[in-house]
Amino acid sequence: MKFTKLAKVALIAGSLGAMVMPLATHASTFSVESVGSQIGLGNADLKQTVINILNLALGLLALVAVVMIIIGGFTWLTAGGNEEKVDKAKKIISAAVIGLIIVLLAWAVVIFVARTTSNVTANA
Repeated sequence: MKFTKLAKVALIAGSLGAMVMPLATHASTFSVESVGSQIGLGNADLKQTVINILNLALGLLALVAVVMIIIGGFTWLTAGGNEEKVDKAKKIISAAVIGLIIVLLAWAVVIFVARTTSNVTANA
C-alpha cells in the first residue's frame, strides 16, 4: 500500500491527535500543584535531581571509557606482533583516555556549578 506524502502527514497528525485526546479531556482536573504528585515525581529538589541524573550519566560514561581501555589493552595483548592490531589498540586506548578525561572534566564542571549556585536563591 503506497501512501502519498500528504496521506502520511495526515495519518501521523491523526494518530497524535488520538493520543492527545484523553489528556485534553482530563486537563481541567489537573492543577499546577498536583501534577507532580499525580505522575509520581514527588517533591524532591529539582536542582538535586538534575545533579543526580548528570552524575549517573557521567558515571556510566566513565565506566564505558574504562571498559574501552580494557578492550584496547586486550587487543594489544592478543595482537601477536601484528602491527595493524597494535595500532588499532593504541587508537582505542588513546581515544578512551581522551574520553575519560572529558568525562572527568565534565564531572568537575557539574560539581563546580552545583557548589557555585547553591546559595543563588537563598537570598532572594
